[in-house]
Amino acid sequence: MQQTLAKFDIPRENYVFVSGIGCSSRFPYYMNTYGFHTIHGRAPTIATGLRLVNPDLSIWVITGDGDALSIGGNHFIHAMRRNLNFNVLLVNNEIYGLTKGQYSPTSPTGKVTKSSPYGSIEHPINPLCLAIASEATFIARTLDSDPRHMSAVMERAMRHKGVSFIEVYQNCIIFNDKAHAPVTGRDTREDRMVYLENGKPLVFGRVDDKKAILLNGLYPEIVKFDPANTQGLLIHNEADPRPNNAYLLTQLTHPDFPVPFGVLRCVEKPTYDDLMNQQIQDVIKKKGRGRLKDLLYTDDTWTVTP
Repeated sequence: MQQTLAKFDIPRENYVFVSGIGCSSRFPYYMNTYGFHTIHGRAPTIATGLRLVNPDLSIWVITGDGDALSIGGNHFIHAMRRNLNFNVLLVNNEIYGLTKGQYSPTSPTGKVTKSSPYGSIEHPINPLCLAIASEATFIARTLDSDPRHMSAVMERAMRHKGVSFIEVYQNCIIFNDKAHAPVTGRDTREDRMVYLENGKPLVFGRVDDKKAILLNGLYPEIVKFDPANTQGLLIHNEADPRPNNAYLLTQLTHPDFPVPFGVLRCVEKPTYDDLMNQQIQDVIKKKGRGRLKDLLYTDDTWTVTP
């Protein structure tokens, strides 16, 4: 993050990091900027208020899988659909680490933890799927062990006008070590990860065994990659205004498909803050600036008698 911010000519006093509760939420303490360590799941709400009162701030919400998708699930959805102009970084380690290892909304079915000693019977939330279902305008995934990729994704998010959502595959060495290793492990990543490149087919696999994703109607299939014949292959289009392709990418999951990393969706849409500011100006132009006293003493007020 510090490497990413150094690429922008923004004074440090114009950055704000807002977090909720959890291991991820210590983040503001590591940044020499302004920050809020707020209450569980409510970081997007605090960030919304900041966005509306100060358009000059660069705002990051730092959250985790429990903070954003359980306690703060409702706040997360509305921040996405409103297209507020701030960035949301979700650190996903598939566990409640701060409280010593209970299963979280992203823990896989069957996960044995202190709160699920016989295995979780819940279906996990797919964070990117929830974001695209809420019509977020920028959606991406990266991983903790690839800082160069992480920095590039964060830079793209900062340059996006509107809400940006980044899921980070994060390891928790204490309570959920190697949770993402089946996908991102050194011995498996070539066959189980695919890095997205806009305008190009989804190609993955070892050098001597390259594969691609082919669309058979609405359904993806894995085929052997032939550079001379790309007909029918799924070509990544992050700027597609329809959410169909981005949704399909969120459904590429291990063990049936390689897991996509990079920018899944980047589209433009009016932001909530711009629309609100425009509405305020339109009303002032039509009715003039109001006075708080006039509002308090309109006919729509009541006197409560004991």
